Amino acid sequence: MAEAAVRQATYADLEAVPDHLVAEIIDGIVETHGPLPPVQGAAAFSLAAILGSHTPRRRDDPDAWIDMSKPELRFGPQVVVPDLAGWRRERMPTEPADAFIETSPDWVCEILSPSTIRLDRGRKRRIYGEAGVKFLWLLDSAAGVLEGFALTDGRWLLLDTVLRGETVAIPPFDAVPFPLDDLFPFADPAAPALPET
Repeated sequence: MAEAAVRQATYADLEAVPDHLVAEIIDGIVETHGPLPPVQGAAAFSLAAILGSHTPRRRDDPDAWIDMSKPELRFGPQVVVPDLAGWRRERMPTEPADAFIETSPDWVCEILSPSTIRLDRGRKRRIYGEAGVKFLWLLDSAAGVLEGFALTDGRWLLLDTVLRGETVAIPPFDAVPFPLDDLFPFADPAAPALPET
């Protein structure tokens, strides 16, 4: 007896997901998760602020970047929503006509959380590679670790692993070094609490 074909998710399935959830189509399956928890959300905002204030933004600068938080990316049947993504302005000279983007970013950063870590380290990383994203950062704010990867011959090459107390200088933003600890506004969970004054 032949097996029944598995139904592939459609964009209509994404539109049916409640607005408070992030929804993606990964390998034909709708994947949903809630917003980033406070620690991860603060780390994402801090990273965007640091990079945004230290990379060129002017329209006439060929080295300028266009960065976005939670853009909807469509790569064929795959629909993914990275936490942060950036394009060199020369690759996105005009505003996309739709609410989604089909041009693969030059850089993606996923902020790992308990609800997304298996996708971010697994299938989404594979999808970003297949789409030609050049650089991928995975930030584990709970562990205080940032990993930077470059796409080399169709495979992800680990460029660096940065731990709390160390300086981040990973391509494509290696010209913008900053302390990894700047991404964590809350006290280090391993450190004793400061006394109140």
